[in-house]
Amino acid sequence: MDIESKENGVISNGFHGYKEGYKTLENSEMNRRLTNLFNKLILPLALVGLTPQIVMLYWYTNVKFAGSYSTLIAHFRSDSVLGTIVAMWNELSIFNTFTVGVIFGYFAWALFWMVVLPGKEVHGPVTPKGNVPQYKDNGFLHYCVTMAGFAILTIVLKYNGLTPKVVYDRFGELLGFMNVFALCFVFLLYIKGITRPSTSDSGKTGGGFVFDYYWGTELYPRICGIDVKVFTNCRFGMTVWPLLVCIYALKSYEIHGFVDSMFVTTILQLTYITKFFTWEAGYMHTIDIILDRAGYYICWGCLCWLPSLYPIVSHYLVTHPLRLGTPLATSILVFGLFSVLINYLADLQRQDVRKANGDCLVWGRKPDLIRAKYRIECGEVRESILLASGWWGLSRHFHYIPEILLSFFWTVTTGFEYVLPYTYVIVLVILLTHRSFRDEQKCSMKYGVYWQEYCTKVRHRIIPFLF
Repeated sequence: MDIESKENGVISNGFHGYKEGYKTLENSEMNRRLTNLFNKLILPLALVGLTPQIVMLYWYTNVKFAGSYSTLIAHFRSDSVLGTIVAMWNELSIFNTFTVGVIFGYFAWALFWMVVLPGKEVHGPVTPKGNVPQYKDNGFLHYCVTMAGFAILTIVLKYNGLTPKVVYDRFGELLGFMNVFALCFVFLLYIKGITRPSTSDSGKTGGGFVFDYYWGTELYPRICGIDVKVFTNCRFGMTVWPLLVCIYALKSYEIHGFVDSMFVTTILQLTYITKFFTWEAGYMHTIDIILDRAGYYICWGCLCWLPSLYPIVSHYLVTHPLRLGTPLATSILVFGLFSVLINYLADLQRQDVRKANGDCLVWGRKPDLIRAKYRIECGEVRESILLASGWWGLSRHFHYIPEILLSFFWTVTTGFEYVLPYTYVIVLVILLTHRSFRDEQKCSMKYGVYWQEYCTKVRHRIIPFLF
């Protein structure tokens, strides 16, 4: 082969290589655009459109179709999905003195005690913009005052021939009203984050209106000094949950007398929620608070999704009482309480190590630590402790295991006739698995090589030796 032929071959191969490389870049750009379209528009739009109907259908399935998803699906086939949803909403009167009085009456109660009750000042982790959120740690006291207030209200109402159990009877109206209110409230938060943000951790994300409405435009919004996420997540969502559990238990007792299944699930849920409020300051360091902005995802979720789904087992047991018998009821209760204890000890262990700056013992030994350095946007270098021993040496998100087990134990009191009461467990497994991936992505970007070292030491994500 002569020199000219060789040169032509090289040029030809180079041209083909350039074309292939250009096609690869073109395909990569197309995939990026499609992924962006799905994550920033299609998925948020679908969730904002569908989840308000789903939370209503949880309630509707239980009260109209005896807790059977199969019956609901059959109704979808005979009357269409749209026809069923329209009929559901037509049965409700969501704007009336009862719904407005109950919802805004509770808002006033929660806000009053949130401001008035004392509590030491605690701080969340520094944000990428260098802001350090401050909180008044009065969550447990607020919870105790609210539950005591509910007990007094129940006695007063009973004395006057009334009962808080009307909340169960008209829960569909309350949930419908909260749906509409929360959608409007999230829009106001969207506007606030753009026009009058509380901190520099705010503004449009560049993903468009739909994504910004879904995700939020502000990380730590405050209105008149009230932290919005503390109110929606803790003072409303996590406090309304135990109130509903107690109301459903009272309703069950009124109809059926003492039922051990309702007793066990009530005790387990209240124990878990009480543990949450004793640890509320630690919650301010979780992904819900430090990563998720105050948008539809978090705020609507805590105002509507949580009150509908989280107490679903208690709601179901009102119309499906199951008498377990003392041996089985006691066994479920003990296993459930043990799960709460393990969850509490795991969270406490990590908190204690960080408070002591690693100068302590974990299971009788010096803790295995990684002092992970990271840089915030202003250039300042900070340090966090990553614990790689004790409970946190078993898996990187070990505390999810007892939480899932606990939810199973308070759900198994319903038996296995219908799937509906297991909805919370199923959703929790999906939510926590997804959260683990989000958390690991955040930590990998934040800590870099330190996170890689941590993953080398603690090899499993959630379940030791499996996942």
